Amino acid sequence: MTQIRISHTTVYHYRTAVSLNPHRLMLRPRESRELQLMSHTLKVSPNATITWAHDVSGNAVATASFSGMTDTLQIESNIELNLTGNPWPIFNIAATAINFPFFYSNDDRADLGALAIQQYLDPMGRLQKWARSFVRGPAPDTLELLKAISHGVSEALQYEVRESEGTQTPNESLDRGRGSCRDFAVLFAEAVRSLDMGARIVSGYLYDPQSTATGSSGSGSTHAWAEVYVPGAGWINFDPTNRSIGGFNLVPVAVARDIRQLMPVSGSYLGAPDAFAGMEVEVRVN
Repeated sequence: MTQIRISHTTVYHYRTAVSLNPHRLMLRPRESRELQLMSHTLKVSPNATITWAHDVSGNAVATASFSGMTDTLQIESNIELNLTGNPWPIFNIAATAINFPFFYSNDDRADLGALAIQQYLDPMGRLQKWARSFVRGPAPDTLELLKAISHGVSEALQYEVRESEGTQTPNESLDRGRGSCRDFAVLFAEAVRSLDMGARIVSGYLYDPQSTATGSSGSGSTHAWAEVYVPGAGWINFDPTNRSIGGFNLVPVAVARDIRQLMPVSGSYLGAPDAFAGMEVEVRVN
């Protein structure tokens, strides 16, 4: 068992006092058999009314509602949890899905829905051709195929820290040959979807006390990866940024069909168009 503490602080600065609209906060980790949440505190300044709900994907979402004016907004999330994942997991894949291609049951296919459909336009089928280049033989091992695609993403892209908002399309990533962890995750998920498998994007934190993993160093280092649904085994974590499989060092906060749905903090304000002066993000995982 690994005990982890996470602090995640976001501060917004405004040149003049503004009125804050409700802000959506996705900062509470997703509890599971391998993740036991011991405590989570959320502090917001100026004072806000906090309400909680679960979205369509089962993520815990807080809404902070404000009154009055302010020139600073600070949101601080502090987490204590235990991770019990196996660094060398064994996946009990159903016999019908051991080899690719395989078929989901009617219920699984219906429930996966858009998670098994490409989200980015690929009119020339370029991404699918790229994904199919990893299919070796008429019935390759499914898990080995997924590992090969994950490694292929890591080989195709050079990691870069990209502070700008938004995510590259899969074809943009292939063209540029570089990207952030969220670009790695989107390229992998879309490649898997092009092969008719269900995948979703995950946002959270990477536990790396030795600071040897890619994407774990520096302030503000949240992390992104993907999960693939394989019958029998269920959702399997793939972190193409680090060529890893399983969630022994990953702390998921939220899952979604599209990376745009996974902003840790989102909201707006009423005030002068040029009132926003900047923001600071600090993340510590230890």
